[in-house]
Amino acid sequence: MNFKTSSLTLFVVFGIGLWLIFSSLTGYFNGVDADPRPVTARGDLAQDEQNTIEIFRLNSPSVVYITSIALRRGFFSLNAVEIPKGTGSGFVWDRNGRIVTNYHVISDANKIKVTMADGSTWRAVLIGVAPDRDIAVLQIDAPSSVLRPITIGRSSDLQVGQKVFAIGNPFGLDQTITSGIISALGRQIKSVTGRTIQGMIQTDAAINPGNSGGPLLDSAGRLIGVNTAIYSPSGAYAGIGFAVPVDTVNSTVPKVIKYGHVIKPGIGATLADKRLAERLGIKGVLILAVEADGPAAKAGLHPTMQYMGEIILGDIITAVAGQPVTSYDELRTELEKFEVGQEVSLTVLRGDQLFDVKIHLTAIN
Repeated sequence: MNFKTSSLTLFVVFGIGLWLIFSSLTGYFNGVDADPRPVTARGDLAQDEQNTIEIFRLNSPSVVYITSIALRRGFFSLNAVEIPKGTGSGFVWDRNGRIVTNYHVISDANKIKVTMADGSTWRAVLIGVAPDRDIAVLQIDAPSSVLRPITIGRSSDLQVGQKVFAIGNPFGLDQTITSGIISALGRQIKSVTGRTIQGMIQTDAAINPGNSGGPLLDSAGRLIGVNTAIYSPSGAYAGIGFAVPVDTVNSTVPKVIKYGHVIKPGIGATLADKRLAERLGIKGVLILAVEADGPAAKAGLHPTMQYMGEIILGDIITAVAGQPVTSYDELRTELEKFEVGQEVSLTVLRGDQLFDVKIHLTAIN
């Protein structure tokens, strides 16, 4: 027997020995009786946990899953093909089948589907939108038995630090609840139209793609905001989310239902945008032109004119009802606090003279 044969024999014998030892130990362990570990009694859930469970139980039936669909022609035929564009959230507004969501969730959709908490799916019709506030109202033909309108709260008395809950469909995972606190109030973000949405609620409750249009609730389970946007370099949750305050929603939705859009109050004048005002070094809102027989003309406001080859600047609006304005965006925000037909005081700069003028607001497109 040479060295190689001897080594191979020794290796085989060693392997057989290990297998016999392992087999005997396995048989030993497998033969031992074993029972499940005893369960330790948990006791009652904490009051905070019970409240969260109750908020989800009562409000999740009001939250819906929205799918926006685009219609495209097939590559090899002329048949229309449905292509899912995105998903979002929404909530039941009333028992007439109206659903509230974000405008950006459905803005480019040819077809919209709404899935209720019970799993039923309904085709939605767009009633109207308020893009400057990122709000849209849909209509579904669902029976009132499956429609659970959400409970409306108030956002004017919110406080930084109070607890909030978000229910929605992040990444298509329907009926998800997250919790956090109000991190700040009075934030400003840009809407899809470029207009600034004022008074936004900032929260650290986890909000991810798919949560848009879903409700932000207080600890009493009342709607206090509509989750709209996140601030994140990666596009996912980073601890900063924003919601349109419910006071804005509650004043906007009825107008959208009635008119299909928000009727905006104006002064019957063409106003300079921010870039032009900055180029001219103006702090305020420059009047470029006034409509004949419009409120601005009737109030005697001066437009910008050209005379002998020179530009003569018109009146500059510096405040609305005592609230300073430095840009067109700020002016629009202040005017929208009033209704069409109401009288409002404007502070106007003409040359080096500052004065107030009363003006009745008119409807603009």
